[in-house]
Amino acid sequence: MFEAILITALVLFALAIGIAAYRIIKGPSMPDRVVALDVIGVNLISVAAVVSIVLDTRAFLEVILIVGILAFISTIAFSKFIERGVIIERKRDR
Repeated sequence: MFEAILITALVLFALAIGIAAYRIIKGPSMPDRVVALDVIGVNLISVAAVVSIVLDTRAFLEVILIVGILAFISTIAFSKFIERGVIIERKRDR
C-alpha cells in the first residue's frame, strides 16, 4: 500500500514537471517561465526524495541538496536578468 502511494506520487510529480515544461515553452512572459523553472526544480527535489524512500537509500540526499542550491541560484539569476538585463554588473572607473 505504501509503495503504491509513493509510485502515485512519482507519477503526479512527473505530470507536474510536464505541465511546467509546457509553461516554459509556451509561457506568455519571461517571469512565467522563471516560475515554471523553479517549479520544475522543486518537483525534481521531491522526485529525488521519493525515489530515495522507495529504494531505501541515502544516496540521493546529496542530489537533493545540489538541485536545491542550483534551483535557488538559477531563480535569483533569472530574476536579476529580467529586472536589469544583466546578471553580473561590472563597475568601470574609466
